[in-house]
Amino acid sequence: MILLDRPRWPAHGTLFAHLVSDASLDELHRFAGDLGLHWRAFDHDHYDLPERLWQPAVDAGALPMSSIDLVRRLSAAGLRVRPADKLPTVERVLPHLLESWRGLGLTSDADAVRDDLLERWRQPQRHYHDLRHLQQVLEALSRLQPGPALRPVLLAAWFHDAVYDRAPDDEQRSAALVETSLRGLVGEAEVAEVVRLVHLTISHDPEPTDRAGAMLCDADLAVLAQPPGRYDMYVRDVRTEYDHLDDATWRAGRTAVLDHLLALDPLYRTSAGRDLWEHPARVNLQRERRRWSS
Repeated sequence: MILLDRPRWPAHGTLFAHLVSDASLDELHRFAGDLGLHWRAFDHDHYDLPERLWQPAVDAGALPMSSIDLVRRLSAAGLRVRPADKLPTVERVLPHLLESWRGLGLTSDADAVRDDLLERWRQPQRHYHDLRHLQQVLEALSRLQPGPALRPVLLAAWFHDAVYDRAPDDEQRSAALVETSLRGLVGEAEVAEVVRLVHLTISHDPEPTDRAGAMLCDADLAVLAQPPGRYDMYVRDVRTEYDHLDDATWRAGRTAVLDHLLALDPLYRTSAGRDLWEHPARVNLQRERRRWSS
């Protein structure tokens, strides 16, 4: 059932309420869409509902209740996302990224490369492909094997979305950036390996014997296995990056991406990745596929 509390949280010159479902996120997204709520209003387990839409939401069937009762119903349904489980802020992940870079064992001559990469990952057009995604990939790599990953894999994580202009050749330009940035800082063979790995993030389809490629691709796709509320935040943020597209164009393009991912068998190429992420990722992908088909 769709539930909402009273609008009493001030922002942007108005008051906001919380709109939730105690049945499913799918029900919540459908109701919000019918109500005309923008996708950016979604926040892990609820939509922020402006006061002007409160009565229309009630008229459409949403049940008003106190904020305490709303949280209780949401928690009982297993749909509440606690603050500690929400996406971290960019500021929160930055110290971890700096520590990760130090662990690469590069000389101080590479500090300018690090700073350039951090600046690129913080560009304003990024909503999903930002420093938090980079940190997620590095964390996922740490879960795929005991001990640190090979340096070319870690460097490829830093570079794989370094160029992100939402253009078809972003990955190729990211790979080209590897050559101009790392040459002279690491050996030529390592540069070539990082370039190869960045190119693999186009297809996410490494050869069966390509352990390094499998680790990078699995880590890049680990986001697909997040809990439903976090997964839908990922979808929201990707949609925001493409907010220049109308809804029909977005649905068509996103559906093609989902079909490509669902056709990968297995989706994750390492045994650890399959154990950790294969099932929840497919559940999320299939649920999202139904969302755009409905």
